Order: sequence, then C-alpha cells, then structure tokens
Amino acid sequence: MENDTATVIVGERVRSKAELLARARRAACGLAGLGVRENDAVALLLRNDFAFLEATHAANIIGAYVVPLNWHASPDEISYMLGDSKPKVLVVHSHLLDPVRHVIPAGCAVLVVQAPDAPDVNPLVAAPHTDIDWDRWLAAHAEWDKPAQPPRTSWIYTSGTTGRPKGVRRAPATPEQAKAMRDLFRIVYGCRDGMRSYVGGPLYHASPNAFARQGLAMADVVVLSSRFDPEELLRQIDRHRLTTLVMVPTFFVRLLKLPEDVRRKYDVSSLELVLHTGAPCPPDIKRAMIAWWGPVLVETYGGSETGIATVCTSHDWLSRPGTVGRVAPGGTIKIFDENGREQPPGVSGEIYARSPAYPDFNYHGRDDDRRSVEIDGLITCGDVGYLDTDGYLFLNDRKRDMIISGGVNIYPAEIEGVLQSCPGVHDCAVFGIPDDEFGERIYAAVQRDAGAALSEDEVRNFVRERLAGFKVPREVVFHDTLPREESGKIFKRKLREPFWTGRSTQI
Repeated sequence: MENDTATVIVGERVRSKAELLARARRAACGLAGLGVRENDAVALLLRNDFAFLEATHAANIIGAYVVPLNWHASPDEISYMLGDSKPKVLVVHSHLLDPVRHVIPAGCAVLVVQAPDAPDVNPLVAAPHTDIDWDRWLAAHAEWDKPAQPPRTSWIYTSGTTGRPKGVRRAPATPEQAKAMRDLFRIVYGCRDGMRSYVGGPLYHASPNAFARQGLAMADVVVLSSRFDPEELLRQIDRHRLTTLVMVPTFFVRLLKLPEDVRRKYDVSSLELVLHTGAPCPPDIKRAMIAWWGPVLVETYGGSETGIATVCTSHDWLSRPGTVGRVAPGGTIKIFDENGREQPPGVSGEIYARSPAYPDFNYHGRDDDRRSVEIDGLITCGDVGYLDTDGYLFLNDRKRDMIISGGVNIYPAEIEGVLQSCPGVHDCAVFGIPDDEFGERIYAAVQRDAGAALSEDEVRNFVRERLAGFKVPREVVFHDTLPREESGKIFKRKLREPFWTGRSTQI
C-alpha cells in the first residue's frame, strides 16, 4: 500500500508525498488547459527536483508522454529532440532556459521552475514575462478530479555514439504488464513498501527515471540529488537510514577516494540493495565496494529499448568476475551472428533480449531503424557479448564502437579493460580513427592519475604484454580530463567526431 506520509528530499528541502501529488494533480489540470491531450508530449529540461516528479505524475494522469531532456546536451541537440517530439509544453529550470530559448518551437508553452540550488542562478532575477512561473501557475489551478488515463512510460532519447538520438516511445502497459513490471522492480531494484531510497543518477536516464517513479509509489523516503558529493551521500545514508540506492560506477570511484577516517564516520549498515547500471564497473572498484558495503551490490544490463535484460548479484559477480548476470525473471536473451544465426555458449555475437514486462516500443518517426534492431521478436541495443554454459552474460563491446582495421574486428572494451589496470591510468577511451592504409587505427585517449609520469611507450608496452600486437593502440594521447556523463559513460562521440568530420566510418 502506498504511504501518503512519505517524504521527498532535495538537498535541504523537504516535501511530503501528499503535497507533491496534490501539486501534480493541479499540474494535470494546468497541462490540459494548455492543450495537452492523451499521447501528446511534455518535455522536461530539469535537474533532479520536485518539479520533475510533479510534472511526470501530472502527464501520467492525463495520458501524456514525458520527454526528459539531457541538460548537458548542446542547444543544437536540444533543438533536434524538441523538433522530433513536438511537445505542447516545456518545463525548464530557470538556469537552463537562456541557452536554449532560441530553439524552443513556436507554440510550445514554457513553464519555468526556479532553481535555488543551482550555482549560477541569481534569485533576484525574475523569469521573463513571456514565461510562466511553475509555482504560481500551479496555485492558479484546481486539482484534477477525473479518472486518470493509463500512464505512459517516459519517452527517453537514446544517447547514441553516432547519428541523432532516437526517441524510444512505448505503448501504454496492459494490466498484466504493469503487474509484471512491479514484480520485476521488487526483485531487481529491491523496491518494497517502506523502502528508503536514493536517486543520484540524472532522471533523464532510463534507470534512475524508472526507479524514482517506483520510489514515489512505494518509499517512505526518496532522496533526489543532482550533484553527487561522496561524503554527503554517506551522511544521507546514515541520517535517513537509506535502504536502496541507484548508482553508477563513477560514484563508487569517488566514494573510495574518501579518506578512511571519513568513510568510517558513517553507518551504512541500513543498506539492503545498491543497484548500478549504465556503464562497466572496473573489477577492483567493485571488489572494494563489496568489501566495504557488503554483498548488496546488484548490477543490471539493458537499455532504453530492452529495459532490464539481466541481473547480477554480488555473489554472482564474485564467482564469475566480469559477468553482468543472467536473464532477468521472465525474459529471454539470445546471441546472434551477423547473418542472424543463434550462437552457442562461449561464442560472441550481438546480444538480443526481450522482457514481457515492457510494452512494445517504436523509435519515434524512424520505423526503419526500429525494424533493424529486431530478430524473432528480440531487441538489440547494439552490444556484443556471449553467454557461458550456465547462462551468464559477458559483454565484449558495443557493435557500433567496433574498430575494423585491415579487415580485423577489434573491440575497444577489451583494450580499455587492460588500460584500466595500468598503473598511472585514471581513465581511458579507445576508439578507431581514419587510416589510409588499414581503414581505421586504434586511438587511446588516456587520463593519467594525478602526479603520474606515464609515457606513451609505457602504455603501449603494457597493452602489448597482455594483448595481441594488432590490439596495441597506434596513438596514445593524454588528456587532462575525459568528457563523461553522470551515468559514467564517456562521451566517445565528442572525442571521435573531430577525426571523422567529412568522412564515413567503416562500421
């Protein structure tokens, strides 16, 4: 049973669930008054905040789709997503509005949420008169009192490494799918009535978005954070006796860099399940986190298209380091080669998966792309891997990241895995760049540990001692920092694009 006395916490601000839902019902009336109808889109350019949940719930009530936009995206990228989804309304934080104001489509109403915690906001500057203030707008409407429509999942835009992002838009769930989804979240995310949850990943990503929605329905406490601070997380766990977290590997790295005396100051024994997803976790980091927090880490593999495909407990991973687990309850996973032939255990190919808990989807306006990712009813996110004889999935790489050099397929993830264990390497990204003779050659972008005096030859020799010679990077370039999302994914596209401008990749 839902707990109406639950609280949602953002920084030092606290709002009861009852108040948040009442505001959402007012927002539903307001959205309908702005012309939003069933199956229309409402775009959100918001950091993790109350308004994100309020607007999402409001759209659910009237059967509209919420389109969460990545607030790290460039104005050009935002322009594309707005033009593609054609929202009737954009809800935007005040400090994020000016850079994108010129790309907002005509006829799209703009609702502005004041952002008191944003570092670059001047609270004395009011929103322009052409914009609508979110709080004043809510206060002007009564609460929705009609029956709610079947809710839609969020319309997520994939963060592809090539081309424009694709909008993943699902059909409304049937009652059977809705129950299967609740059951899946209980098993995989540890969702239960009375849980005390933390969401640190950005809500424009599928996993934090889905978990936050479940948290609002079931949790006693939901803590939302937009700016990850490792000691602050420990303080929140201790203070609120948090039970369930959704994390990304970069959060683990920063937690482990805290001094030992700081780590010991806080009681984390309340933790029941810590889910991480979105990017591979370096083995040493995962072992250290399990040693510190206990066997509460759970990893999932999947994507916006497949949803949760696998689940991997701490015990699974410790017995099979590197696995991302076995197929999630009720689901199916198969490995196919380039000719659509299913591969036996131990043989790599493209990963295809499906869960009956997720309604079918389309790529908005891109039917050909949708057909291209399906075989026998199963969907691929473009990843390459293999199943062992016990059904555990291991990832090799993303197919579209694959390097083809002299006709040989090279998987960057294998090289990155070696580089991550190289002394002096803090972070790395490996990808292909043009080569007149071989088509592509291997480029390694390396961020050194602070104070490390690591040379290009040392990096190459380290790889050469562990991998075949054709997998040794031809170019090793050191970077002060590497562009990375909160999800932990490196923006390889930003690193790779300058090399391929005006040319076509071979993949």
